[in-house]
Amino acid sequence: MFGLGGIYVEALKDVTFRIAPMDRRQAREMMDEIRAYKLLRGVRGEKPSDRDAIVDTLLRVSQLVTDFPEIVELDINPLMVFEQGRGVLGIDMRLALK
Repeated sequence: MFGLGGIYVEALKDVTFRIAPMDRRQAREMMDEIRAYKLLRGVRGEKPSDRDAIVDTLLRVSQLVTDFPEIVELDINPLMVFEQGRGVLGIDMRLALK
């Protein structure tokens, strides 16, 4: 599941889903599918977010849950996304194993 989190998920249900494993095209499509995608591109003078780092994170998480099928749940919230070229930082994560 991918979405901007917070009120965007709770109030607007603005999320998209894929089944792991996924490729780079699918990860990029996930970003394009949410209604709040324009916020990631930068609006009203804000710099664009590091969308390549988001794609890389989606791919790494996809590979992680593929390599370790005992992972039944993995939640990174929040994933702080910095401006283009500056990467991402997972602030909190929850992992459940079977």
